[in-house]
Amino acid sequence: QVQLVESGGGLVQAGGSLRLSCAASGRTFSPYTMGWFRQAPGKEREFVSRIMWSSGSTSYADSVKGRFTISRDNAKNTMYLQMNALKPEDTAVYYCAAEITRRATFVFTSTRRYDYWGPGTQVTVAS
Repeated sequence: QVQLVESGGGLVQAGGSLRLSCAASGRTFSPYTMGWFRQAPGKEREFVSRIMWSSGSTSYADSVKGRFTISRDNAKNTMYLQMNALKPEDTAVYYCAAEITRRATFVFTSTRRYDYWGPGTQVTVAS
């Protein structure tokens, strides 16, 4: 089993920054892809960013491109999301996810691509 735990959420003013972390533990950790998703009240969970664990290749949703940066530390089994220039519309619960079992039939922006999820961390951006 793999356990994922997010941290680093909180309350920040618009224009501010936060850095989220996602620490993985459990069995030997070797995901294909890891991703960040978010879910605002009354909305569906949406893709934010993803990183290929071995190559480091990254992708972003258009809404966060240029403001958010995803990264990982393979030695620490930890993924990060640096969020700058935060906007009130970034307010959501942020979840990290891992594709442990290969699920390439689903696009990486789909929640179905990922088989392990963290419990989430709240990010609130005040205007």
